[in-house]
Amino acid sequence: MSFSDEFELLLRARYPLVYIPTREEERVEAAITHCAKQQGNRGVYVWDFVDGYQGNPNDAGFGRRNPLQALEFVEKLPATVPAVFVLRDYHRFLEDVAISRKLRNLARLLKAQPKNIVIVSPQITIPDDLSEALTILEFPLPSLTEIRAEVERLLSATAQSLDSKLLDELVRSCQGLSMERIRRVLAKGIAIHGSLQLEDVELILAEKRQTIRQTQILDFYPATERISDIGGLDNLKDWLLRRGGAFSERARQYGLPHPRGLLLVGIQGTGKSLTAKAIAHHWHLPLLRLDVGRLFAGLVGESESRTRQMIQLAEALAPCVLWIDEIDKAFAGIDGRGDSGTTSRVFGTFITWLAEKSSPVFVVATANNIQALPPEMLRRGRFDEIFFVGLPSQEERRSIFAVHLLRLRPHNLQSFDLDRLAYETPDFSGAEIEQMLIEAMHLGFSQNRDFTTQDILEAASQLIPLARTAQDQIQLLQDWATAGRVRLASRQANLTSRI
Repeated sequence: MSFSDEFELLLRARYPLVYIPTREEERVEAAITHCAKQQGNRGVYVWDFVDGYQGNPNDAGFGRRNPLQALEFVEKLPATVPAVFVLRDYHRFLEDVAISRKLRNLARLLKAQPKNIVIVSPQITIPDDLSEALTILEFPLPSLTEIRAEVERLLSATAQSLDSKLLDELVRSCQGLSMERIRRVLAKGIAIHGSLQLEDVELILAEKRQTIRQTQILDFYPATERISDIGGLDNLKDWLLRRGGAFSERARQYGLPHPRGLLLVGIQGTGKSLTAKAIAHHWHLPLLRLDVGRLFAGLVGESESRTRQMIQLAEALAPCVLWIDEIDKAFAGIDGRGDSGTTSRVFGTFITWLAEKSSPVFVVATANNIQALPPEMLRRGRFDEIFFVGLPSQEERRSIFAVHLLRLRPHNLQSFDLDRLAYETPDFSGAEIEQMLIEAMHLGFSQNRDFTTQDILEAASQLIPLARTAQDQIQLLQDWATAGRVRLASRQANLTSRI
């Protein structure tokens, strides 16, 4: 059900007090006015603390700097006159005992009158004594249809036309922004280039990064890594490549659902995070990184509110990749936490969304300790697949060395003995191989020469891999993977490492 349908239903059902949390005042007031006209041409009266009531010359300025008088104005109109009263930023006054009492009195009175009070606020702040009287109604970010109409209006105003492909690209890139931000960034593009162009997509992405940064929950992560930058993990890469077109309209017409996501479990430093970045780059989707710790806040109810905000923002930016790193550390042992159930409620909201989401948000979660994850997280339906990413085999280590050396010494790759390097480095992860190469470069740089295969082997002899320092934990992970409970990311997984 759309916002207009829900709001019109509340008007017809005579819900006296409606609370709409949104930062898009102008757009929501336009939507309210449209709905009010549809419902018997109701009058709309808008109040704010600085200017009082606006719009009607007879009442202009009434209730200025007096929030209680703003409520008394509701009783001033005849009981039979249908009206909607929009109160801007009124959440700031709800803790006042006189305001709270007056609102509850009006809630009883307006049940028999065709009047509704709508509080428009950028955040949800409702005291306990008003929780039963107020009805919260979510106001979504602009839909694709609304964005397209706005872009076409701007094109018409500037006497410009775009081919359908560029128009679709601009419209899709604007998803997740408020209408005001869309207008600003498109106007910025016109100011720079004189017209809307494909280069303006980068301006829109910069605006998205700014918006997401302001939420302090999600990070807009630049994804430059390619699938080819991943050494080994052939099963996982094949799985991803087969789903490359699964977000297209052609896939919808074929009957395919949107891919749900991946859970990557395995040893630290084996390429799980790199895979998340490569997926976003290969599928040409924005990459959002969620730090689950940011969801938890000190105020009661704020953690749950942040979780809902994260979900709304991710869905508004869809199609996208949502990367959740080390999810096991966030939800480990949730039953034993003494936080009044906050973690359990956040976890419940999150996994319910994972199971029921229909939006094209591809979730890539990584975990190092599978035993720390609640069993509900591993149930089929949350993710499309669960892959185990183990220590690289000898062949995969050769591929990892080749990837890094091709980046570091692209014109001198043939001088390195990749076969020997792969053979001499059992139990080393991809991250440890990278660190080994950095150490070898330091050795060569300190002697004013280029580094060699021997320098790399010297660095390897001084580096103790995690597979040896955390032998028991890694053995447990490998035993769990070999028990057939998970799909292996590599065709030749190194599950019998020399520890």
